[in-house]
Amino acid sequence: MKDLMGMMKKAQEFQQRAQEMQAEAAAHVVEGTAGAGMVTVTMTAKGDLQGVKFDPSLLKPEEAEILEDLIVAAHADARRKGEEFLQKKMGEMTEGLPIPPGMKFPF
Repeated sequence: MKDLMGMMKKAQEFQQRAQEMQAEAAAHVVEGTAGAGMVTVTMTAKGDLQGVKFDPSLLKPEEAEILEDLIVAAHADARRKGEEFLQKKMGEMTEGLPIPPGMKFPF
């Protein structure tokens, strides 16, 4: 019975740390760039888009498709950085716990 109580306590601690990590991810801002810095996307590590900036030279009508592609690429770059941040935090949070490698949590 003592082990069960210990497991429950660990589960509660883990849940608290997971909630703290979610709040930190919502506050942590990452930037993704594309086109050698011509397009920059800013978003939270949780995935909420904050803003898009682009070089004014891309505003030519004949460059519209390039701008669209660069925005998508910059968003992908920012998303990757946000995921790296979350993986790092999750690794810190679960260090020492008997969790199978590669297990993903619903974040």
